[in-house]
Amino acid sequence: MKVIILMIIAYLLGSIPSGVWIGKLFYKKDIRQFGSGNTGTTNTFRVLGKPAGTVVLLMDILKGTLATLLPSLFHVTNINPLWFGVCAILGHTFPIFAGFKGGKAVATSAGMLLGYSPIFFIYSATIFVVCLFITSMVSLTSMIAAVLITLSTVILPLVWPQILPQHNWLLTIIATGLTLFIFYRHRDNIKRIKDGSESRIPFGLNSKKNR
Repeated sequence: MKVIILMIIAYLLGSIPSGVWIGKLFYKKDIRQFGSGNTGTTNTFRVLGKPAGTVVLLMDILKGTLATLLPSLFHVTNINPLWFGVCAILGHTFPIFAGFKGGKAVATSAGMLLGYSPIFFIYSATIFVVCLFITSMVSLTSMIAAVLITLSTVILPLVWPQILPQHNWLLTIIATGLTLFIFYRHRDNIKRIKDGSESRIPFGLNSKKNR
């Protein structure tokens, strides 16, 4: 019963629609009616600007982190904490507080990694930043980074155990599932990438190409 209650709490944490609440409370805007219509970090940056986008990014990461830490905080040792991170990710993607229409799971997934292993989170964040600098596209970066991080869950314990000391096949399975889900959620972005109309951030190697 305790595990079930904590999983529900993790889902509710993930369901907090950070972008929607920040937009309505401080900017009198519903970001679902602007830009891509998405409730996540990227659309928040696009519609509300850098300060709001940064706050939403941190909040979305924190949701995944707190959820993953719940079993540790409440002394639950008979279940892998990654399951609670998954509950938060489901909440972020299908939030009960926003009509079950949420973000694309990237930031909250990062928060799950932070709660699970801060060192592996830093490694993963570095991959993301490097890919973002190269591509200048958040969508493409999210997909490439997801693939590389998933592969890393298998390779790192063999070649760089200081970052990930041992295999956790549940982590690999969850990362694989999230990668497939991230690709699915970015299917419209994939079309725009192919036709050259995908939005780019104003820095990086390819930032000056046509948007």
